[in-house]
This record gives sequence, structure tokens and C-alpha cells, in this order.
Amino acid sequence: GDDVRIAEDASIGPFVVIEEGATIGAGAKIYPHCYIGENCVVGDQSVLYPGVTLVQDVVVGARCILHAGVVLGADGFGFAWDGQRHMKIPQVGGVVIGSDCELGAGTCVDRATCGETTVGDGTKVDNMVQIGHNGRIGRHVILAGQIGIAGSVTLGDGVICGGQAAFKDHVKVADGVVLAGRAGVMRDITEKGEYFGVPAVPMREAMRQMAIIQKLPEMEKRLRK
Repeated sequence: GDDVRIAEDASIGPFVVIEEGATIGAGAKIYPHCYIGENCVVGDQSVLYPGVTLVQDVVVGARCILHAGVVLGADGFGFAWDGQRHMKIPQVGGVVIGSDCELGAGTCVDRATCGETTVGDGTKVDNMVQIGHNGRIGRHVILAGQIGIAGSVTLGDGVICGGQAAFKDHVKVADGVVLAGRAGVMRDITEKGEYFGVPAVPMREAMRQMAIIQKLPEMEKRLRK
């Protein structure tokens, strides 16, 4: 495209498309079949493996690794019911990925409705993770595989999430929270600690609930008697 800036020592593989206004930083490596949309930025020494898509207005920081099939900047899932059908709400924001981040294969980060969806420095994301529009993911966060994060969720710095955890839209999670796999976050978590369950509760309480559930069949028999 026009007005594209590519550092002299960047590496661009075959069948890569780079649109108008894009910037490729020093030492960056773009593998074959990647798409770099309008006004996107790939930071110094970042690596985009085959088939990565940066749709539009996406900034990727320095030293990031984007594995095959990552999609950054697709439209957020925004619709409004007009009484007869779901009307699409224009998604006109962008995505900003901090430096030293790694995003696993098939992971998607949606563009903001307006403003930016952000992922903080040093955050590591496993395969097949969804981050919805206007999300704010803190620094040095760990997100294991198949996590689903709805729109406008805020995760604090150092949050760790096990696989298949899920987040309701607009919830906030405090710094340093640890969420076990398949935890369901339905409301804000304001205290640092370990959480589990649906809805997610402090780990000790969750373990007590699980122990009681295992005893329910015997309790039912006693009640019937």
C-alpha cells in the first residue's frame, strides 16, 4: 500500500499483504500469508507466524509473538434490537497490544466499539482465547486456552486464569487474582486471592460447596426417609 514504512532489516515472507499507512519495525519477521491492514503497526523484533491478520488500526508492541491464525481488530460483537431485527453497531475503535506479549494460535482480540481494546506488556495468552471489544487486560496476565472474555472486561495486573474460564461483560478483576479452570466470573472480584466455581467464589468456599454436592444423594435419601 501507499505510505508504508518497513524497516530495512525486517523480514517479509511471500504472499503477505501490507495496506496503506502500515509500519513494520526493525527486525520484525512476518511469515507467509499474513495480512497487515491500514494504519497497523508491528513493533521492533516482533514475529507474526503464518496466517496472522491485523484488520485495521492495530498496534503490536516490540518483541511480541503472534502464532498462526491470530486475528486482531475484527469487529466487536455489538448489535441493537430495533423491534424487528438486530442492527449492527459500527465498531470503529482499535486494538493495542503491549510489548513482550505472546498470543497463541487462533486467539482473537476484537477492536473497540470506540477507543481501544488493550493488552498490557508481558501478557501471555494461550490458544483459542477470545477477548471482546473494549476489554482492558493488564500487564503480565496469564490466560490459558479457550478462555472467553466478553466486552468491556477489565483484568488487573498479574491475573492468572485457568483454561475455559469465562467472564461476563463489564466485570472487573483485581490485580493478582488467580482463577481456576472453568471459573465463571459473573460479578466484580475486588480482593486478591484464589477463586473457583460458577459463579466464581473464594477457593475455600468453592471446595466446601463441592464437598456438599458430592454428599447430596445420601442427604436426599435421608430426607426422604
